[in-house]
Amino acid sequence: QVQLVESGGGLVQPGGSLRLSCAASGRNVRRYSMAWFRQAPGKEREFVAAHKSSNNAIYYTDSVKGRFTISRDNAKNTLYLQMNSLKPDDTAVYYCAADASMIVTTLSRADLYDYWGQGTQVTVSS
Repeated sequence: QVQLVESGGGLVQPGGSLRLSCAASGRNVRRYSMAWFRQAPGKEREFVAAHKSSNNAIYYTDSVKGRFTISRDNAKNTLYLQMNSLKPDDTAVYYCAADASMIVTTLSRADLYDYWGQGTQVTVSS
């Protein structure tokens, strides 16, 4: 069993920055691949970025490449998402997810993750 708690959301102006954190607890957390997803009102949950535990590989959806950076501190069991140059289209609830069985082709599949945080709201508006 893994517990995930996100923090760091808020209201920011276009062009601004935020850093989200996801604190993970549970047995063998370091073996889990972890990812960020987001869901805007009326839309499906969307993959943002992932860290694959087996080889430390990182993956991003195209719309955030060059603006967002995912990182992981295994000593603190914490996943981060540094978000720069934020746009109104980035407005959503951001969720942290974890699973022990992810492979490269499944990292973006929200339906395959076993563990989820409660989400943190990010609003980009002037």
